[in-house]
Amino acid sequence: MPLDAARSAFEWLITGPHPLGVDGRLFPGLPGRRVPLNEMRDRLLRRGCPQALRDAVWAHLVLLARADGGAWTVGCVGVALPALTTIAATLSARFAGDPNDIHAAVLAGFVAELDTIDLRRPRVMLRLRWAAYRAGHAAVREALDAPTPYGHGFRSTEPPPPSGHPDFVLARAIAERAITAAEAELIGATRLEGVPLTDAAAARNLSYQAAKKARQRAERRLVAYLLHDASDTLHAGPREHDLATQVADAATITDAAAHATHTTPPSRTATDPAARAGKTGGGRVSPRSRFPGVQGCGRTHAAPAPTTSSSPEPKRRPSGSTPGVPRCA
Repeated sequence: MPLDAARSAFEWLITGPHPLGVDGRLFPGLPGRRVPLNEMRDRLLRRGCPQALRDAVWAHLVLLARADGGAWTVGCVGVALPALTTIAATLSARFAGDPNDIHAAVLAGFVAELDTIDLRRPRVMLRLRWAAYRAGHAAVREALDAPTPYGHGFRSTEPPPPSGHPDFVLARAIAERAITAAEAELIGATRLEGVPLTDAAAARNLSYQAAKKARQRAERRLVAYLLHDASDTLHAGPREHDLATQVADAATITDAAAHATHTTPPSRTATDPAARAGKTGGGRVSPRSRFPGVQGCGRTHAAPAPTTSSSPEPKRRPSGSTPGVPRCA
């Protein structure tokens, strides 16, 4: 820690036969000898020490630091270490990050103020202390306002799902005929949207057991479809899988909606009047003709299918029409 390094350097200055100190005869109330800086620090921290003596000693120390720098700057830091340690501990008490920057900012703020502080005003140490606090507080605010760091390199993350969003899974299953649109709606409503199966069954005019069994059958087919799709994905390259997924996801919803709304046309039976007219009427193009529609105009129509005696009487054609020959518009 920066303050620990400053403490170690200060201890080297006050160790040995000639420790770094000031002449006590310059200040009233101090012994008439050279006072080491660690002893001077203890005297200044006493409750009974006059404020005038504190200001005089600190002004003398700051002047020595400005004039000689080096050891005297470290000496000023050593004398102020109790205050600097308290400030750093207060600012980093609830800081979850690395406190080294805060301690360094406190120390840097104190040293920078040594060059600019006004020594003619009282309470020199108090103003040095607040300069150190402001610098440390600014470091805390800068650390809290900085963006969250984002690590680089390899890291463990959850693999992406093989088939994307659940809605795309159901839509893809509808498009590939794995399940029907009604079954997908039942699964999506009850499994994804939180609709109770009882309400879903009532909305579809089904009993609870019938809806439950229908959902179970659809889910078994859906699981089998997904397992087969996943096994195919393992054999495909990552780039091919990404491209296929993007293309399929872009087109699946539209295709699934078409399958959901498409209804199979009714079969044309012998009882259907339109079908019966198509088989026996001459005004319609035969679906078995080689040239249907406009391309068949003017060509001979295939012979109409024979009717049995039980077939109803065909409709009467308008006057002027020729049986077996299509009429052009």
